[in-house]
Amino acid sequence: MKNILKQITLGTLFAFTLIPATQAEEKLLDRVAAIVNDGVVLESEIVDLISTIKGQAEKNGQSLPSDKALRIQVTEKLINDALVMQIGDRMGIQVSDAELDETLTNMAKDNKMTLDEFRRSIVSDGSSYEKYRENVRTELISGQVIRGSVGRRIYIPPQEVANLLTSMKAQTSNDVDYHLGHILIAFPTDASAEEMAAQKVKADKVIELLNNGSDFTKISMSASGASNALTGGDLGWKNINEMPTLFSKLVEGKSKDAVLGPIRTGLGFSIVKILDIRGRQIVEIEEERSSHILITPSVILSEAKAESMLQGYLEQINKGEATFAELAKAHSQGPSAPRGGDLGWAESKSYDPAFTAALATLEVGEYHKPFRSSFGWHIAELTGRRTIDATKQMNENRAYQMLWNRKYGVEQARWIKETRDEAYIEVFELVKK
Repeated sequence: MKNILKQITLGTLFAFTLIPATQAEEKLLDRVAAIVNDGVVLESEIVDLISTIKGQAEKNGQSLPSDKALRIQVTEKLINDALVMQIGDRMGIQVSDAELDETLTNMAKDNKMTLDEFRRSIVSDGSSYEKYRENVRTELISGQVIRGSVGRRIYIPPQEVANLLTSMKAQTSNDVDYHLGHILIAFPTDASAEEMAAQKVKADKVIELLNNGSDFTKISMSASGASNALTGGDLGWKNINEMPTLFSKLVEGKSKDAVLGPIRTGLGFSIVKILDIRGRQIVEIEEERSSHILITPSVILSEAKAESMLQGYLEQINKGEATFAELAKAHSQGPSAPRGGDLGWAESKSYDPAFTAALATLEVGEYHKPFRSSFGWHIAELTGRRTIDATKQMNENRAYQMLWNRKYGVEQARWIKETRDEAYIEVFELVKK
């Protein structure tokens, strides 16, 4: 089967061009760089990703490892991507054009651009917008697959959250966040003592280079076996409680730029660098209390009619002919109708964006004219606004998220490793003419 697959996949990448003598000339359009189960990674995909990484590095003034090391990392990433996408296909996960457009629009806003400006900036960098767009779709699908597959493997008992909260209260270091970089010198499954010793020597050499001022990002991209190698091994900001226990014991109390390790784990030897340190501030949250009347358009109730009905209710309220609560109980189609439309206290950002935007324009006691959200047409009343100390709730949520993050990273690495171990993968060497 392997030989048949090779013949088919390699054969489909050649084209025949007629020449004046009516003879056929064989021309190589692409080549298979790796077989991944019943799929392939093409040479063109590797070249494109390497080109993108080099372009970004040049733009950011970032040095890169050798072409050989970069190619290895890019190939590994594309193999992992192919495996994840194959799982996504089996799970039936899709991202619609509308969802994709919304994501791209939000990306443009994050860069303070319109979508058209964002598209032009991508094209001006020498990239194909359509290819960029499809890459974003792939990343969205990949994210859903990984979160779903890894998330099912994680269980956090309530007692574990309670224990962490107790521990957090006793730690003065809880107010400190660490920005970490990570390099994994991996050893193969069922590695021999000699292989482990060789990787330990390599890890010690990496630490020596870092301590002598070598660029962390470049070494990570060149030598790390972690899934985030191509992003320079950046783990982002983490609290002591969010880190794997082995990391937290090394990091706690250490200063910025400290290089720590190597730490032996089930996957290899880990090296950690503290890129930055910052203190944490307690955050108060603003809550709003509001009421609404919801009318949902249907095949027998047009958009215009729904808006007109709500405008009529608002006129009755303003004239004193009925109260907001009375009309909500009688006419609202939302679950809050029995409570007179009362939605209680909540952060406004927890609502539909259109509802959040409407509340933001109101003073307490004011009504908003009819507006459309994804649920239908509303009129809304702002009945209260307050700032509360959400420390207890925030700490509970943070404790849960910390435990989740701590387990997620480990489980993700294990899941990727298990997925690769169960797959058929063959990488072909690039033959230079």
